[in-house]
Formats: sequence, C-alpha cells, structure tokens
Amino acid sequence: MTTLPHRFLHALDRFNAAHPWDHNAHYHRWIMRQLPRSFGTALDVGSGTGDLARLMATRAAAVDAIDSDPATVARAQAMTPPDAPVTFTTADALTGIPAASYDVITCVAALHHLPFNDALAHFRRHLAPGGTLVVVGLWHAQTPGDHLLSAAALPLNAATGWIKNKGRTALPPASMTAPVRPATMGFAEIDRETRHVLPGARLRRRLFWRYTLVWHQH
Repeated sequence: MTTLPHRFLHALDRFNAAHPWDHNAHYHRWIMRQLPRSFGTALDVGSGTGDLARLMATRAAAVDAIDSDPATVARAQAMTPPDAPVTFTTADALTGIPAASYDVITCVAALHHLPFNDALAHFRRHLAPGGTLVVVGLWHAQTPGDHLLSAAALPLNAATGWIKNKGRTALPPASMTAPVRPATMGFAEIDRETRHVLPGARLRRRLFWRYTLVWHQH
C-alpha cells in the first residue's frame, strides 16, 4: 500500500508528459483583462517565445520583450510577424530594461528566477504614473493549505491536458521549451514581501501552482 502513491504519481507524470499544456498561457486572457483597452508602451519580462508580448501588441503602440536566454529570444523573433510592434531583446531584467518607463509591465513565470524584492522594486521604478504591473508567478507548497491546493490541482491538471490535446499524445508547445527553475518561496512569504515593496497590491493564490499579482502606480 505504501507504494501506491509513488506509483500513482509516476503514472500521473507519464500521463502529463504525453498530454502537455502551457500553464502560463492559461493565464494570458486573465492578464489582458487587467490591462487598459489600449496603452502606449509595455514591457514583458521573461517573455519566452513571445505569446504574451504578441497578444499585448494588439493593444499597445510598442512592446519591449526581454528574456535572458538567447535561443529563446531568437525563436520568439522567428515566430513574430515583421510588422508587429514588438522588439525582442536578450537582456537581464535587473540591468537591461530598454526604456525608462512603461504603461504596462508584465512578468509571467519569471519572477522566481530573480531576487524577489529587488525585482519588484525595479519594476516599480520603471512603471509610469498610472501604469499597471501584472505578475503571474510560481509558489512553492509549504503550508497545509498549499499542499491541499496542490493536491486539488493534480487531477485538474491531467484533465486539462487531456481536453486541450483532444485525448491525443502531443509534443510540448514551443512556449514550454524555455529554461525552467522551480519556485522556492511559499505564498505567505510572497504575500508579505510584496506588500512591503508594493503597498496595496492585489495577490491571489491560484490553481496550477501559480499566484497572481496586480499593482497600479499612483
């Protein structure tokens, strides 16, 4: 009996590998609902293969998209129409932000790659008055509530992969080929540190091991 959970998790891992889906792209529509109908400039930090940057370009005058991995940036450039108002750059999020300020800054599944407080403070400095910062980040299960939500997400994760792939086995989408790193901060710590740097920020723990953060510059 003691081997059952271990065997179950291995079987679940094999199933998920055969039916992959992009957990970050799942939140793109939600991100767009947090943004104005139109805006001037946007910055997408940790842009990966550029799905969110291209989506924001349908509303923005110009989008700067930065990622630290040159191969991923090259792939994003190849996937983007030449007339899209998006510029992809290989850059460090703490030293290589292209412009002084932006109306919108987004950061999806990248904040845990950076020094948390320093990155949030840096984004705050680069956000124009009235601007919006939206983060979709990863949390690490630490509390009983965390573990309960993680357990609830397991069957939903498998079901979502099955539905999105129409029951067929599939290769991971291009957006899932960028380098990854596991999260180390629990949600309680994320919440505490965020409120220290960004008073008034709206945080919410989400399914699929994600949290969301929205903050408006005054």
